[in-house]
Amino acid sequence: MKYEGSFNEYFELESITSKNASNLNTLISNELSLLWFQSDNNQIEIDHIPYTFHTNAIICLTEFHTIRVLKFSKAFFLKWNKHFYCVVNHDSEVGCRGILFYGANTFPIIHPSTQDLKTFTVVWKMLEQEMVSNDNLQGEMLQMMLKRILILCTRMYKEQSDYKKIDKKNMNIIREYNILVEQYFREKHTVSEYAALMHKSPKTLSNLFKKLGSKSPLQFIKDRKMLEAKRTLGHTHKTISEIGYDLGFVDVQSFSRFFKKEAGISPSDFRK
Repeated sequence: MKYEGSFNEYFELESITSKNASNLNTLISNELSLLWFQSDNNQIEIDHIPYTFHTNAIICLTEFHTIRVLKFSKAFFLKWNKHFYCVVNHDSEVGCRGILFYGANTFPIIHPSTQDLKTFTVVWKMLEQEMVSNDNLQGEMLQMMLKRILILCTRMYKEQSDYKKIDKKNMNIIREYNILVEQYFREKHTVSEYAALMHKSPKTLSNLFKKLGSKSPLQFIKDRKMLEAKRTLGHTHKTISEIGYDLGFVDVQSFSRFFKKEAGISPSDFRK
């Protein structure tokens, strides 16, 4: 089922099985998506890392993720473009930027509790009903349903993760850091540079991340560069030198040393 507006906006709801699982590989520019698995043992490779997802797991993906389906049974699939709903411009409404989408981590995996699942299922059924409506309010109603789903997912992920250990102000600082890394990881390579953008000290950021029980701020930068390096090595014909230069390394040797230290394998062997 697909809603299309008059200004190139669209919103699509689809049931994915082994027969049409290739549709997961077709995210295009400015698209976001959400997968809600309806069976066990769905095996997907995302950014060259294999994952197995079981019933009721929820994942959120962007156009930048590379997906290869290994084994698939069933899931519900939402996707929409920024003309329909832009999570960056409307972050004050749903608060998911840097948590569900565009964070320095690869992607969140949400495991709803029994009570959360009941609420989520009700909202989803309302969304399905609205998809078959055909009046001049359909677009607005679908946006409202999507916002509700994103808010629920954000709350569930915060609850299951260490975000609940920190107050809202500090959590927003970590979100802002993640978003800045996503924007500038090619140009800025030190915690000090991001701390300056945020008018914070590097020590303040390090202490916050330590309180979260997560990786260090520097490791977030390294992981984001590694993710981009792997995506580019696996899905483009750029030379290793070009990839290293794009990521801010002065020469191929320094990029190769960085890559091998983080991945345990050279860029050329990874590409093979």
